[in-house]
Amino acid sequence: MAEARQDRRLGLLQATAINMTDMVGIGPFITLPMVIGIMNGPYFLYAWVAGAALSFIDAMIWSELGAAYPMAGGSYNFLKETYKKSGLGKLMSFLFVWQTMIQAPLVIASAAIGFSSYFSYLTPLTPLQAKLISAGVVVTIIFLLYRKIEDIGKISVLLWVAVMGTMLWIIGGGIVHGNIIEPVKQINDGLTLNYAFAAAIGFASVKSIYSYLGYYNVCHLGGEIINPSRNIPRSMFLSIAGIFILYLLMNISIVSVIPWQQAKDSEFVISLFMLHLSGPIAAKVVTYLILLVAFASVFSATLGYSRIPYAAAVDGAFFKAFARTHPTGNFPHVSLLFLGAIALVFSMLFKLSDVISAILAMRILVQFIGQAVGLLMLRSDNGKNFPYKMPFFPWPVYLAITMWGCILISTGYKMVAGGLTVIAAGVVVYLIKAKVEKQWPFETSV
Repeated sequence: MAEARQDRRLGLLQATAINMTDMVGIGPFITLPMVIGIMNGPYFLYAWVAGAALSFIDAMIWSELGAAYPMAGGSYNFLKETYKKSGLGKLMSFLFVWQTMIQAPLVIASAAIGFSSYFSYLTPLTPLQAKLISAGVVVTIIFLLYRKIEDIGKISVLLWVAVMGTMLWIIGGGIVHGNIIEPVKQINDGLTLNYAFAAAIGFASVKSIYSYLGYYNVCHLGGEIINPSRNIPRSMFLSIAGIFILYLLMNISIVSVIPWQQAKDSEFVISLFMLHLSGPIAAKVVTYLILLVAFASVFSATLGYSRIPYAAAVDGAFFKAFARTHPTGNFPHVSLLFLGAIALVFSMLFKLSDVISAILAMRILVQFIGQAVGLLMLRSDNGKNFPYKMPFFPWPVYLAITMWGCILISTGYKMVAGGLTVIAAGVVVYLIKAKVEKQWPFETSV
């Protein structure tokens, strides 16, 4: 089936909005008490700094690859190109799509589950009602995304405004009513730089980095970005910088009103924060806004991930059905509907804490570490001219690989084993597919 050419209609504002709405979501609101509980001290803010540092360093890798290969699918194309010379390009890109078919619905489901969990602040929910709400979020998102990309760009900007407004209200409330400077003064109280602190940072960063994921979403939409060599890197760095400032100010604002000892045990910490400041009506209003933010995150994540199986299918590396685009809207509707259906099932089966760790464990080896190693191999070929080049290459790449390795270990051995199992199964399926199609599974030329 012939590929339908995608139009470049998303500018820097829309690309940044899509990234930032994906990054915020329900993540910082549900992981904030988790991070405080793991660190168990006022120095929990360092976990958010660590998450931003890793995101910024990793974004340099995404920027080089995204500017060089601005096509739908993001990491699918990056892995295919960077491992081509070694003969493993087809395998690595297939493994990425393979794990995306599981991992992407987990990401979508995590936001939907978080939405349902926070909704219970407004009214008590039975387990069945909570599952039905999670499922309803996924169905509504698919309905909204089933349209032209330029319309989606407008929706993304509106949702981004809602995200920014919610964050600024929370931050402003702490500034006006709380002692905003005190948490910063106390950040090192009781801090001892030892193995226990390093281990706590590692475990807490599993939660904080989850709240930063999405800064690369623009790469999955590379074929629809205007002037991609400039706008892809800029949108990522702007997104990370903006979200880092917002996260830091939000955390400081909250613990300036609610002591960290109390905040770590609160499932609805933002609602409790607003209840302390302005009463029950304001608490309900901010809860509704948080739900809107969570909804926006599912919207943005589903949009980006739907382009990955589509790109692989167009390339002949995945099932042909996923290459189909809507006859009038020109968007990959089969991929969108399939991922939405899997996310719908996951949203009704799993618990949020397990989903967060599973997401990271599954994607780190193939996607984050995999494409970092691939970039090192590709940059060794002096014939490749990169529109964007990171400063101090290759040290940021080495640092990113090391940091991602530490995060992987911190997810726990069960999650690591699960991620390796998915990869092993993908290799088997890839080899079987190659045999059935009578194709040599490894590339023999560049």
